[in-house]
Amino acid sequence: MILNNLISNIDIKNIYGNTDVDVKGLSYDSRTIDKGFIFFALNGVHNNGLDFVSQAISKGAICIISKQKIVGCLCTNVVVENVIETMSKVSAIFYDYPDKKITIIGVTGTNGKTSITYMTESIFKNLNIDIGVIGTISYRYANVFIEAPNTTPQSIDLYKMMAEMVKSNIKYLIMEVSSHSIVLGRIYGIEFDIAVFTNLTQDHLDFHKNMNNYFNAKKMLFTSLFNNLKRNKKFAIINADDFYGKQLLEDTQINAIKISYSISCKTNHLFCIAKNIILNSNNSSFELESTFGTSDVCVSHIGLHNIYNILAVFCICVAVGIKFETIIKQLKNITGAPGRLEIIKSKKDFSVIVDYAHTDDALKNVLSAIKNLNPSRIITVFGCGGNRDKTKRPKMAKVACNMSDFVFITSDNPREEAPIEIAKDIENGAREINKSNYKVVIDRKQAIQEAISKAKTNDVVLIAGKGHENYQILGREKIHFDDREIAFNILNKN
Repeated sequence: MILNNLISNIDIKNIYGNTDVDVKGLSYDSRTIDKGFIFFALNGVHNNGLDFVSQAISKGAICIISKQKIVGCLCTNVVVENVIETMSKVSAIFYDYPDKKITIIGVTGTNGKTSITYMTESIFKNLNIDIGVIGTISYRYANVFIEAPNTTPQSIDLYKMMAEMVKSNIKYLIMEVSSHSIVLGRIYGIEFDIAVFTNLTQDHLDFHKNMNNYFNAKKMLFTSLFNNLKRNKKFAIINADDFYGKQLLEDTQINAIKISYSISCKTNHLFCIAKNIILNSNNSSFELESTFGTSDVCVSHIGLHNIYNILAVFCICVAVGIKFETIIKQLKNITGAPGRLEIIKSKKDFSVIVDYAHTDDALKNVLSAIKNLNPSRIITVFGCGGNRDKTKRPKMAKVACNMSDFVFITSDNPREEAPIEIAKDIENGAREINKSNYKVVIDRKQAIQEAISKAKTNDVVLIAGKGHENYQILGREKIHFDDREIAFNILNKN
């Protein structure tokens, strides 16, 4: 595609060089540049894209798109005000607007996104409906499986994957939409058909600074639904029991059909509600009452938080046009995400569970679910990530120490912070509530070992925070580390 055609409808400050050149590909990573590529010089957390311009040109870049003029540039240089928005616009044109050819479901919120995407995928697959998934654990569609470096990838990657889905005749895409990706422009210009809001609890305040900013970031996904070039119905699926969800339901700027889900209240919108909930150690049952029908439901998932997840999935299925009776039938066979309340197999007379819970609210949900198993004791292992919201650390300690019999405070992904300093921040929460039922063991493997060795008959050991992750980030280095693998080996050693 000719460069001039790619940039003809884009706000440009200046062009230096020839635009009558053939573009073969797009990239924001100089390591993946090939002959005929455009290189987008983005500013990252640790790197400035301008530092890699020479490398990109040496590998065959024919155009650099940047925020400022590049002195001595040896290829065409297009200067724009916003590189990341330009990248999304160019990607849409280059890949022939694939987002307009598939139904896109965006799931956002603090907790539940991954479980909802896996559960939705499960139902669609059982009904032989092809669906692509982009989320925290992986990107998967057709026969493609890519481990996810980010919950929501950059726009070039999104458009490329969507184009591949279109070629494979995939009609649906469900995507976890992180607040970072919204603010940083990764989904800029992409037309969503269904937006799902799960909940909003404290997380990522290192980035958003306060809850209001955090909420407004999430809200942008919903207000973007007015962009309806597909000329079809748009749906906003919202948790009516969440404080911020209530605000979304009342927001007149959201130009979509609203469907609320709840365990406590109907709304003036289309709705579904779970009543008469019974939580057991190996399943959950409830009466589902909705605008679309009423039925008894029993699922093989434990915990109240999973009731919310399943209600959201029900609403997604309704929004895409699946019949009520078909959805109810499929709910009993629904499967969830790895690393979410995942029981590690062993022949011990106690249980070890790995879960991704890394906020105080998520930890509370998981511990509540475990309490329904009626264990003798709960032993919890958790830490907090470095270079992330520090204010949630003491809050997580309060939840863990209040709801567990004993807690091991350990390292999570410390990144560039000292693990012992993170642990001290966590400890402050336990001290505030005068709790001493904890021990600090910085080495995560050792903490898991000690927790398991402490367990007795009918106890439950919860290893929280990393779930499906098979790595640990120390400084800027990522090393192999899998809670599930370590726990399994400890449990099953001779």
